[in-house]
Amino acid sequence: MTTATTNAAHRPVRAPARRTIDWRIRFAALSLVWGFSFLLIKVGTDGYAPFQVTLGRLVFGTAVLAAAMAMKRERLPRGARTWAHLTVAAFLLNALPFSLFAYAELTIPSTLAGICNATSPLWGMALSLVALSEDRPTRVRVAGLGLGFLGVLTVLGAWQGFTGVDPTGTALALLASLSYPVGWIHVRRTLAGSGDSHLSLTGAQLLLATLQLAVVTPLFTSMPTRFPVVPLLAVAALGALGTGLAVLIQYGLVAEVGPTTAQMVTYFIPVIATAAGVAILGESLTWSTPVGAVIVLAGAALTQVRPRS
Repeated sequence: MTTATTNAAHRPVRAPARRTIDWRIRFAALSLVWGFSFLLIKVGTDGYAPFQVTLGRLVFGTAVLAAAMAMKRERLPRGARTWAHLTVAAFLLNALPFSLFAYAELTIPSTLAGICNATSPLWGMALSLVALSEDRPTRVRVAGLGLGFLGVLTVLGAWQGFTGVDPTGTALALLASLSYPVGWIHVRRTLAGSGDSHLSLTGAQLLLATLQLAVVTPLFTSMPTRFPVVPLLAVAALGALGTGLAVLIQYGLVAEVGPTTAQMVTYFIPVIATAAGVAILGESLTWSTPVGAVIVLAGAALTQVRPRS
């Protein structure tokens, strides 16, 4: 979820390889997988503690990446500096946001979590203006930033005093979406142009995030006394599909159609997350949620507009 373009920033894109499945089908599959991730988080937290859901997600996701690395005979990166930067990336792009979304969905619906995730490009634009000297503000991008956050206020029903919205859960979800661009800026500054492959770097990143959660989880949770099957299957799908397979699909899309087209998946995620939450989980939906989501997505799209050279 919103780790697509961050991981793509590890190094320049390689020449596209021949694909057997049309990129549009893979794009749709990626949108569905990431869109349903918020539903899977909600189902997972019905049976397990948030840290346990995140740890399980990372274990299954890392297993998929490890299998892919073994098939392609990829090795983990070398060098203490690279591993140090990957440790920070693992925290900001995986361990922290995955955990925050899991805790957020204890008190907010998956639909709202999916829409909060869509604010990531807004945070990214705001941060890049400060942290990345090559990103200059334009009227269109600044307008998009303001429009996007107006959409957030619409989703939350600001004119009603935010009644009916859990402030803590919403804040956690927004903080999770903020963590992604912070991690992306770190990766862009420290790991862009690395001699290691995307697969090697991300495999190591997920491994480090798994180790981080393996240390934290026992400190804040106890061993489950029972293992409900449906939440366990949700966690397995969340990790294997929403984290592991999704990354592999994203790499293929970036290589074939470029990062600009590939990152458009971000705009489909809240739509799918909302539809899944309402249709499958029976979550309620007021007019302000879809209207606000459209405003958020419009603002996010404007922040990605680059000035003509």
